[in-house]
Amino acid sequence: MTEKGIILGIESSCDDTAAAVIKSGRLLSNIVSTQNEHALFGGVVPEIASRSHQRLIVPVVEQALEDARIDRTDLDAVAVTYGPGLAGSLLVGVSFAKALALGLGVPIIGVNHLDGHIASLFLGEQAPVLPYLCLIVSGGHTQLMHVEKEDSMVLLGKTRDDAAGEAFDKVGKLLELGFPGGPRIEEKADSGNPTFHHFPRTRLPGYDYSFSGIKTNVLYYLNSFKGLARTELLKNHLDDICASFQQSVIDMLVEPVERASRKLGVVNIGVVGGVSANVMLRSRLKEICTDRGGVFNVAAIEFSTDNAAMIAMAGYQKFVRGESSSLTLSAEPSLSIA
Repeated sequence: MTEKGIILGIESSCDDTAAAVIKSGRLLSNIVSTQNEHALFGGVVPEIASRSHQRLIVPVVEQALEDARIDRTDLDAVAVTYGPGLAGSLLVGVSFAKALALGLGVPIIGVNHLDGHIASLFLGEQAPVLPYLCLIVSGGHTQLMHVEKEDSMVLLGKTRDDAAGEAFDKVGKLLELGFPGGPRIEEKADSGNPTFHHFPRTRLPGYDYSFSGIKTNVLYYLNSFKGLARTELLKNHLDDICASFQQSVIDMLVEPVERASRKLGVVNIGVVGGVSANVMLRSRLKEICTDRGGVFNVAAIEFSTDNAAMIAMAGYQKFVRGESSSLTLSAEPSLSIA
C-alpha cells in the first residue's frame, strides 16, 4: 500500500457505466459511457442496462487507467458502488470490482451511491466547510443530510414517494418533451411565466419531501383540457406550464433546507445530484447561504449526474481512514444512507 493512495472508482448503479482514477485526492481521469438507447422507451430498462454494463465495463475501466497513465498494478484499492440502484446493474460493477481487487491483491471499498454524490463536493477547488447541510436531489433520490464531520452525517428528511428528478422526468413525458425531462423543462421554463398556473406545494412535518402530488396535479390539469383546447394550450403555453411546474418543485426543495438551516444554526449548504444542475435551484440555495453568511457548494455539472469520480473520491476518503470492505460485498439495491 503506497502512502499517497491510487484509487480506481467504478459506478454502474443505473444506466451509466463509469470509471475514474484518483491519486492523493486528485482526479486523474473520469470516463462515463451513457446508454442512450433508453430514450426510446421513455425511461431506463433494467435488463438493457445490465447487459450494456457487461459489454462496456472492461473498455471503460481500461480507458480510465490509460487516461490516468496508471497501470492496474499501481492501484492501492478498488472502490465500487454497491447500492442503491438497479440490482442487475450493481451486480455487474460489484462483481468486476471484486474480481479485479482479488486479482491485484488490493482492498475493495464498497461505496454507497449517495455517499458518492456527497463526495462530489470535494472534486472542486473549494471543499465544503463543516458542518453543512447537503441536499441530494436526483432522478432516484431526494434527501436532506446534516453533515457534521466527513465521516458523520444525519439524515434529516427524504422523499416519501417520488424523487424530484423523477417528477421532472414524468412531467416531461406528459408534456411530450422526451426523456430525460428535467433539462428540457428547465430550457422551456427560461422563456415562461412561473405565475401562469399555481401548482400546489406539498408541505410535510419535519424535513420530508413528497413529489407524487405535483406530478398528479399536472396530469389532472392537462386532462381538464380536451381535444383542440389541449393542443392549443401546449402550443401557446408550454413554456409557461414548465415555468410554473419548475417553480413549484424548486419551492418544495428549498423550503425544508431553509427551515433546517435556521433551526439547526447551520449556515453552509451543498447540493448534489443530477437536479443540482438546475440554475434556479442553485440560485435559490446560494441566496440562503449569502443571506446567512455561509458557504455554498455545488458539484460541477460533469460531476452532478452519475459518475465514477465521486465514487473514487468517496473511496479515497475511506482509504485514508483505513476503511475497506470484505470480498463478500454484494449489491444492495435498497441500500440506505442512514
